[in-house]
Formats: sequence, structure tokens, C-alpha cells
Amino acid sequence: MRNDDPRPHLPTTESAVTAIRAIAAEYRLDLTVTDDIGADRTSRRTAAGAFTVLDADGSLPHEAFVELGGSPAVTVQVFPEDDAKVTVDGVEFADVPRDAVPAFLRSVYGGRAHVKARFFPPGEWLIVPLPGDETYKELIFPGGLSPWLARSVR
Repeated sequence: MRNDDPRPHLPTTESAVTAIRAIAAEYRLDLTVTDDIGADRTSRRTAAGAFTVLDADGSLPHEAFVELGGSPAVTVQVFPEDDAKVTVDGVEFADVPRDAVPAFLRSVYGGRAHVKARFFPPGEWLIVPLPGDETYKELIFPGGLSPWLARSVR
């Protein structure tokens, strides 16, 4: 992260969940959080031995799955490795930096995220612009255009 980066630094999964809770309150969204704590419980720790709770360095990994109510349907899976997977109405954005998640959600709920339709090659892309000229874009698979995504076409 650059020194002039406006994003807050979220050093832990819990700090990311706290930031997501603040955004949910700001936009009056329901929120459900499921925490998985320990190497034997997190999804990316398949190399951990049976009944092993700590990582090799002695740390206790923490992963969280957050569901935000309302439209669009958004889920955020925050991983211990400083990244997250954000899904917006079925469109999956993998490897979003944990520090970018609050700006990503503000873009979605603030109306800046939009769908761009292309005629050649045909397809629709969900575009999520963030401050500082950072943009995330993912292909929307055929038949995956939800009512919220259809309203967001530009």
C-alpha cells in the first residue's frame, strides 16, 4: 500500500469485519457474520495436520464469511492472507485486497458500480471503480444478469 493511499489499513480479519459492519450500518443493511478460527477450520489451510489449530509460525488464523442483506446480494469472505472474495449478485471477485473491501462495498452500494455491455465480443462485465484509479471487473456469465445488474447497465 502506498503512503498516499486513502484506504484504511486493515491488518486483521476482525478489523475488516468491523469496517464492513460500519458500512452495513451506514447503508442500513442486515449483516450476518460467520467466523472460522484456527488452521483446522479455515478454508485455505488444507495442509494443516489433523486437529492442528495454529499455523507453523504459532499464529491463529481467522477467516470470516459476511452476508449483507438488501439488493444487490453481497457476500464477503475475508481470508487470513490479507485478501477477500467478494460476490455481488453471483458475480465473484476473487483476490480483492482486504484493505480495498470497504471502498469496494461503498462503490457497490453508492451506485458507482455498473455493468458494461459489449457487442463484440458479446458479453457483460460488472465494473467496480475504487478511488485512485483502481478498478475491478468481472465477466457476468450468460443468464447471470440479475434485476439489480440489469438496472446497472450503462
